[in-house]
Amino acid sequence: MRYRRATIAGGTYFFTVNLEDRQQTLLVGHINELREALREVKTVHPFNIDAMVILPDHMHALWTLPPGDTDYAKRWMLIKAGFSRLLPKAEQISASRQAKGERGIWQRRYWEHLIRDDRDFERHVDYIHYNPVKHGHVERAADWPWSSFHRYVRNGILPVDWGDSSDDSSSPTYGERD
Repeated sequence: MRYRRATIAGGTYFFTVNLEDRQQTLLVGHINELREALREVKTVHPFNIDAMVILPDHMHALWTLPPGDTDYAKRWMLIKAGFSRLLPKAEQISASRQAKGERGIWQRRYWEHLIRDDRDFERHVDYIHYNPVKHGHVERAADWPWSSFHRYVRNGILPVDWGDSSDDSSSPTYGERD
């Protein structure tokens, strides 16, 4: 069966992209290389990063594509390949991946979700920004350095104390339920 992805030109999408080995910390350990790969792809294939968080072994992103454009798959392929090329070869590579010229850094697939409306957008932004707290990396969203949360605070969209796990009014399931 062929996997079908939602493709709406100019759409907004939520993504989860994982490392193959979830015990690795390559994404934060090589954050500059990841940023470089993202910049290079955005230069050639523009898109807007509405929200994003980088964790040690995975990342979540909310992108809006330009009008008339549906090709987020190409962008992710180029980002993953560009990041991989910038890293020293140290990982174990399976025969299957070797045959396909893959490094074995990333899981082959990723999760994508087409954003349906403003509420869906807000729930996914919250999910992204709360994710470092959810995974126990920090107690406050503001304490995680690799997150668009800081841009949202600078722009006056969120208060700096949003997503504080010690605050009883903060739910540990931001974006995960109605």
